[in-house]
Amino acid sequence: MQEITLTEASKNLAELVEAAMSGEEIVITKDNQPVIKLTPVLPIKRRRRAGSAKGLVTISDDFDEPLEDFKDYM
Repeated sequence: MQEITLTEASKNLAELVEAAMSGEEIVITKDNQPVIKLTPVLPIKRRRRAGSAKGLVTISDDFDEPLEDFKDYM
């Protein structure tokens, strides 16, 4: 965790943002008290949409028929 004063943070904001995006925890202090924590925003997961693959997958008519290679085992 990196602690930095508000004055220093205002001078180096771009570097602090890059550090936070790479996973480093940045805490900005004012009057020796922590006031802000920089953390990256996680990407929003898209909700699954039912039926979105409709028509993309087909199954042959003989899907459940025994395979020629396995006739000896049947």
